[in-house]
Amino acid sequence: MVQDIAAMLPAFERHRGNLIPILQAIQERHSYLSGAAMKMVAKHLGIGPGEVYGVATFYNQFRFQPPGRHRIKVCLGTACHVAGGEIILENFERKLGIKDGETTADREYSVERVVCVGCCALAPVALLDDDVLGRMLPSKVEGLFVQFEIERQRQEREKVARESGEQARD
Repeated sequence: MVQDIAAMLPAFERHRGNLIPILQAIQERHSYLSGAAMKMVAKHLGIGPGEVYGVATFYNQFRFQPPGRHRIKVCLGTACHVAGGEIILENFERKLGIKDGETTADREYSVERVVCVGCCALAPVALLDDDVLGRMLPSKVEGLFVQFEIERQRQEREKVARESGEQARD
């Protein structure tokens, strides 16, 4: 990651006005801004790391830890908020044991609130990776994780079957 960022930075002129575009480019490529990345940006622009951190934390578009393999976004725009979006967010947080903007220790899931996903007629809405989940209910949150567990077990069985088939051929 550090080498990639070092290769990206020369494409940006060394002036303060490029701070946000540089941060956006790094996050676009790596999904989050690490402390090392922010220090590199500060050095490139000739400003203090505190200033970079201050700008990055001001905008809620930036993440400071890597997202999970499965990204859960809960809409809290007006329609979703009125329809119970906060309750849906709380259910995801409780089920995963993390708060908004955090990632599980195994880096399998991350959860975050978003302002609007443009599906107001389906409120409340959550996004699971790229799938829109409309008319969410607390019981649907639990059901999603049951489906994940079933899929995980299926993949493990397939892996064991493949490996035992390979061993039988050897």
